[in-house]
Amino acid sequence: MKPVMVKSTLAFSAIVLALTGCLQEGAISPSHAANTAAPAAPVQASSPVAQGRYGLPDFSALVDQVGPAVVNISVTQKVARGGASGEDPFADDPFYDFLRRFGIPAPGTPGGGRGGRAPEQIQQGVGSGFIVSADGYVLTNAHVVDGATEVTVKLTDKRDFKAKVVGSDKRTDVALLKIDATGLPFVKTGDAEHSKVGEWVVAMGSPFGFENTVTAGIISAKARRLPDENYVPFIQTDVAINPGNSGGPLFNLAGEVIGINSQIYSRSGGFMGISFAIPIDVALKVKDQLQKYGKVSRGRLGVTIQGLDADLAQNFGLDKPSGALVANVEAGSPAEKGGLQPGDVVTAVNGQKIDSSADLPRIIGEQKPGTTVRLSVWRDRKSREVNVTLGEQATEKTLAASPDRKGENPSAKLGLTGRALSPQEASRLGVPGGIVVEGASGPAAKAGLQGGDVILGINNQAITSVEQFRKLLDAAGNRFALLVQRGGSRIFVAVRLG
Repeated sequence: MKPVMVKSTLAFSAIVLALTGCLQEGAISPSHAANTAAPAAPVQASSPVAQGRYGLPDFSALVDQVGPAVVNISVTQKVARGGASGEDPFADDPFYDFLRRFGIPAPGTPGGGRGGRAPEQIQQGVGSGFIVSADGYVLTNAHVVDGATEVTVKLTDKRDFKAKVVGSDKRTDVALLKIDATGLPFVKTGDAEHSKVGEWVVAMGSPFGFENTVTAGIISAKARRLPDENYVPFIQTDVAINPGNSGGPLFNLAGEVIGINSQIYSRSGGFMGISFAIPIDVALKVKDQLQKYGKVSRGRLGVTIQGLDADLAQNFGLDKPSGALVANVEAGSPAEKGGLQPGDVVTAVNGQKIDSSADLPRIIGEQKPGTTVRLSVWRDRKSREVNVTLGEQATEKTLAASPDRKGENPSAKLGLTGRALSPQEASRLGVPGGIVVEGASGPAAKAGLQGGDVILGINNQAITSVEQFRKLLDAAGNRFALLVQRGGSRIFVAVRLG
C-alpha cells in the first residue's frame, strides 16, 4: 500500500471526546481561573539533560522546567454534515468503525447512528501549542484553528482561557493566538539552523487529547522538502507524533524550542516513525508579521523555476547542480523588469546561497514587498548580478526538483518528427517560432518527449524555423538543453545523444 502524507495531525472527532471525556470534564472547572499565575520568565532547563540509568538520557528535569509553557488547545467548528455530497465526514477516521461497533456516538449524530443527520453539526478538535510571551501570545499550527468558531487554551495549572486567533498562515502552517493573561511562563527559542541530525529532541503535546504527553527521539533529517510545500524546510524526526500533537513544541536538550510539530507520514493516520516540524526561525518570522499586521506579506519575483540535475548543470556550464533554473518569466513581472531571462540560474539572493530550487521561493517569500534584492545569476556561462524590486505575494511556481527529461528536434539522430509552429500559434505563445512535436523515438522518446510538446529553444537560442533548429542541433554536439512548452508550463530539459 502506498504511504500517504497525513497533513492534519489535529484530531477532530468523538474519538477524543469519548476516550478522554472523563479527563477533560474532571480537569476543567471555573475555580481554576483563580489559581496564581506562573512567574513571567522563560522556562528552560537549567542544566543539560542528566544521564539516567543504563547510560540513557533522563528528560525529567527538562520536562519539569519547560512543561508549564506547553498548552492544550480545544477548538469548536460548525461544519456541514457530509458536505454537498452527503458523504460521511468520519469515513476516513481510523477509529470511527471501532466507536460505532461499541455504540459510542460520533459528534452531531443523534445516538451515534448514521441516520438523522442535521444540515450542520458542531465538531470538536484538539491540538497543542506553546506560550511565547508572558502576556499571553501562543503559537500553534494554522490547521489546528482553521475554521474554528471558538478556541480554548488550557494551561498545565488547569486554568483555561478563550483565545483570539490573531492570524494564521496556511503556507507555513503557523497560527498566533492571544489569551487574556499576564505573568505566564513562556518558552525560550533556540537555533534550529545549527541543530544536528542525530541530536536528541523532545516533543510535548496532547496526542488524542491526552494532555502534557512527552515523547523523545532524534532528528532524522533537516531541510526536508515535502510535496507542495515550498516555504518550509522541515525538520524530520522519529519522535512519536500523533493526532493532537499538532502545534506542540519540539525541544532540544537545552530546553529550547527548535520547531513546531506539524505533520506525520503515515499509512494509518498514526505514528510510523516519520514526523515533521516547522523550524522555529521560520515560525517566528511569521509570528512577527501576524502580531504586527494580522497577516503575512511575501515578496514576489514572477518566475517559473525548476531544479537542476547533473546533465542540465553540465549543459549550462555549472560545476554542480545547485541553484534555481528560471524556465519562464511572467510578462510585466518584477523579474522581467529587473532583467531576469529564461535560462538564468539564480545561485544566490543577497549573498545567501541557493542550494536547491526550493530555496528560492522561501528566501524571496521572506522579503517584504517593495524590497530590492540582489540576485546572483549564472547566464551564458558567466556570473552576473541582477537587482530586482519585489512585488507582493510570492506565487512562484516550483516544478519538480528532478525535471522531466524531454529531448526533441526533427532530426534522425534525435529520433523526433514535428512541424514548425504556425504564425498564429507563435503569436499566441508570444515566441518567434518553435517546433511542434508529432512523434518521438530513440533518444527523444527515452528523454520523455511526447506529442504536443513545443520546442522553443536550444542552449538559450530561440528557434525561428525547422531549418535553423537543425543547424543548432548539429552544432550542439551530444549534450544540450532544450526549452520546452508543455501545457501552460515551460521547462528546460537536458538531452544526451548516444
